[in-house]
Amino acid sequence: MFANVGWAEMLVLVVIGLVVLGPERLPGAIRWTGNALRQARDYVSGATTQLREDFGPEIDEFRQPLSELNKLRGMTPRAAITKHLLDGDDSIFTGKFDAPASGTAPQPPSAAPTTPQPQQPTKFDPDAT
Repeated sequence: MFANVGWAEMLVLVVIGLVVLGPERLPGAIRWTGNALRQARDYVSGATTQLREDFGPEIDEFRQPLSELNKLRGMTPRAAITKHLLDGDDSIFTGKFDAPASGTAPQPPSAAPTTPQPQQPTKFDPDAT
């Protein structure tokens, strides 16, 4: 519940409590808050234990789909596509395609050397925009 409350936030709360309640009542308020949180935690853990006892093995039927959803939640879009649509074959993303079925290495398209062509400047039409 308070997993993301750090020491800085706790210090701010103590300073605010010191200003609002004063130094005489602050230790009692901290003690009361600690006891209330401990009781709430005990009630929640007791309810969880009772639900597990009441449902027994049927609760595992609910946990399995939830664990699968948690696995999907952590996936990136690329990993989800690879797993579900491409059956784990990510060669489409990496560019590593299989060699031809004959087992030979692919041949270059032409053996003649090519000379680079000079690039023509792009024509600009100021009226087109």
